[in-house]
Amino acid sequence: MFKFHQMKHIFEILDKMRCLRKRSTVSFLGVLVIFLLFMNLYIEDSYVLEGDKQLIRETSTHQLNSERYVHTFKDLSNFSGAINVTYRYLAATPLQRKRYLTIGLSSVKRKKGNYLLETIKSIFEQSSYEELKEISVVVHLADFNSSWRDAMVQDITQKFAHHIIAGRLMVIHAPEEYYPILDGLKRNYNDPEDRVKFRSKQNVDYAFLLNFCANTSDYYVMLEDDVRCSKNFLTAIKKVIASLEGTYWVTLEFSKLGYIGKLYHSHDLPRLAHFLLMFYQEMPCDWLLTHFRGLLAQKNVIRFKPSLFQHMGYYSSYKGTENKLKDDDFEEESFDIPDNPPASLYTNMNVFENYEASKAYSSVDEYFWGKPPSTGDVFVIVFDNPIIIKKIKVNTGTEDRQNDILHHGALEVGENVMPSKQRRQCSTYLRLGEFKNGNFEMSGVNQKIPFDIHCMRIYVTKTQKEWLIIRSISIWTS
Repeated sequence: MFKFHQMKHIFEILDKMRCLRKRSTVSFLGVLVIFLLFMNLYIEDSYVLEGDKQLIRETSTHQLNSERYVHTFKDLSNFSGAINVTYRYLAATPLQRKRYLTIGLSSVKRKKGNYLLETIKSIFEQSSYEELKEISVVVHLADFNSSWRDAMVQDITQKFAHHIIAGRLMVIHAPEEYYPILDGLKRNYNDPEDRVKFRSKQNVDYAFLLNFCANTSDYYVMLEDDVRCSKNFLTAIKKVIASLEGTYWVTLEFSKLGYIGKLYHSHDLPRLAHFLLMFYQEMPCDWLLTHFRGLLAQKNVIRFKPSLFQHMGYYSSYKGTENKLKDDDFEEESFDIPDNPPASLYTNMNVFENYEASKAYSSVDEYFWGKPPSTGDVFVIVFDNPIIIKKIKVNTGTEDRQNDILHHGALEVGENVMPSKQRRQCSTYLRLGEFKNGNFEMSGVNQKIPFDIHCMRIYVTKTQKEWLIIRSISIWTS
C-alpha cells in the first residue's frame, strides 16, 4: 500500500523540482505526470496505468485545464484507497451504522471570533428528530495548538454530549507529522508567503477530513466553521438528490459562497482527498473543487436556490480580517422543494438557443427562454402518470430581464391523454386562472379540480413584443 510517509517524501522531492519550471517548458502538472510515471517503476501498489506512459512526451499548461486533463486525471489518479493517516479521536463514540449524510467541518484557532459552536448548534437545531437519525457531523480540529484543541473539545463535549453519545458528532485531529511541507511554498498569484501557507494547509486540512469521512455515509456536504443552516436542510437535500436520479453529477451546490454547501457522493471522497493533497500549494480550496468537478466531466455548475447554508462569521480565520460575505439567496425557514413529478415538456414557441422547455421544470438554477409569443401559443407539461396537485407556482422573467415576463396568459390543467404520432396530449383543459405580473400561484388545487391531472399548460392569451423567460415551474403533489 502506498503509505502516506512516501507521499510526503514525494512532496519534498517535487518542491525541490520547482526550479525546473524556470528552465523548462514543461509545467508543474506535466512534471507531476512524469514523476508519477517514474515512481510506477518502484512502487508496488502504483496508481499509474501502464497504457498512460506515453504521456511523458506531452507538455502541458501551468493552469489545470479541465478539458485537456479529464481523461488523464480519471486514469492516473483513480485513487480509491484511503490515505494512511492515524487520526486522534478527541470526542467520539463508534459509528454504529452508515448514515445518509455526513457534514464535514474543519476548524482552526481564529485571532478574532469563534463560530464553531454556533455552527454545530445550528446543524442540530435545524434538523428534526427523524433527520438527526440520518446525519453525522465530523469536526476536524486542524490547529496544531494543543491547548486550543483541548479547550474546544471541552466546550464541544459540554454542549453536545448527547449527540456525541448518539454517534452523531465526532471530533478528530490529524497530527502534524502527516502534513507535507508548509514553508517556502510557491507564491502563485503573488500571494504573500503567510497567505500561501494558510491556504495550502487548509487544503490539507480538508483532504484529511474528506479521507476520514469516506465511509461514514452515502453523501457528504462540506461546510465552513462559521455557517448557519436552513430549517430541515437534510429533507431538502434528499428531495434534490431523488429528483436527479439517473443523472450524472459530481458536485451539487447549496450555497454560492466558497466551498460552503458543496455536496459529493462519498465514493468520490478518496479521489478528492488525493486531489487536494496533490495540488495543495497551487491554489485555494474552492478553486481546486471547481477543477475537480470539471476533471470528472461535470462541465456546468449545478446550484440550487434558495441556498441552504449562510456564512455568518464576521472575522476571517486568516489573520482575523473582516469577511462580510453573505449569500443573498439564503432562506432560513423551511425550504419546500417542489415534487415536480416525471413529465414530458414541449412548446410551439420559438426557443432561443439551448434554453429549452425542460429547463423551466428543473430544480437547477436554469430557465426557458423564447422569442416573443403569440396568441394561442402553449407551453405544455404531460405527466408520465396522472397526479393530484396541491399547489402550483410559475414564475416568469428574471432580475436582469424583468420585462421578459408573460404579460397575458392563463394556466390550465387537462385530462384524457390522447395518443398522437408526434406527442401525447390532453383532449380537454380546465382554466385555473390568469397570470398576474408574470406570475401564477395557487394552493388547494386538489380541492378545486374533480379529476386526476394528466397535463398542465401555460396558454398565451395575447401577443406580446417582449421575449419570454419561464424561470421556474413548481408543482407540489398530494
